[in-house]
Amino acid sequence: MKPERIPAAALLSRSRPASERELADIPWFRLLDDEERARVRADLRVVQVEAGETICRIGRPVTFWFGLIDGLLKMSNDSARGLPMTFAGLPPGGWFGEGTVLKHESYRYNVEALRRSLVAGITVGCFDWLLGRSIAFNRFVMDQLNERLGQFIAAREIDRLSDADLRVARSLGALFHPVLYPGVGTLLHITQQELGYLVGLSRQRVNAALHALQAQGLIRVEYGGVRVLDLDGLRGQRPAAMATR
Repeated sequence: MKPERIPAAALLSRSRPASERELADIPWFRLLDDEERARVRADLRVVQVEAGETICRIGRPVTFWFGLIDGLLKMSNDSARGLPMTFAGLPPGGWFGEGTVLKHESYRYNVEALRRSLVAGITVGCFDWLLGRSIAFNRFVMDQLNERLGQFIAAREIDRLSDADLRVARSLGALFHPVLYPGVGTLLHITQQELGYLVGLSRQRVNAALHALQAQGLIRVEYGGVRVLDLDGLRGQRPAAMATR
């Protein structure tokens, strides 16, 4: 899927204010006091993006801190050899890019929609204002940075795995992260083709891996998604050579 080059101004022109229900589903919004919530209500925008559209692009200056209300996004870059490298899949409930916002720098990665998605964002100015005022918001951002570091280290390990079943298991485990993606729960709405985009495998190979993991009692493949039954077991999957020792 080739990202569609959509100017940031075009996305902003299509955006709208968030509904009260959408605001209530934002994990950090409920941590704020009344004045802070009022500031966020006035600042936050929501936009629908189509599959292939880019929300963040390498080299583009940061203007918003983004979160995903519904849909599925992919954060990626190109390696030094020009090969695509996926840093993270971004399911509903996740907020991302806080490191870039904190440093007020240009993006070093692309974030594109794998399907029609509903994206929210607050401006850098609002983000900075919350950091300077709210201890609870600071704590949330600090936890995000800590968990994201671990996620990116794991993503580099996954990228080097040759065992397809293990790549799928580890990638699924990352998508069911309760801190970074609290909106997922135990059921992730994802197609095998979308999962293939995230792990760099064909749909057929993803299908085989999912059925192998299901046979181990770790997941259950359901209509339109995957339900995790044993998250610790999914994350603890090891290469076959190690597992037989």
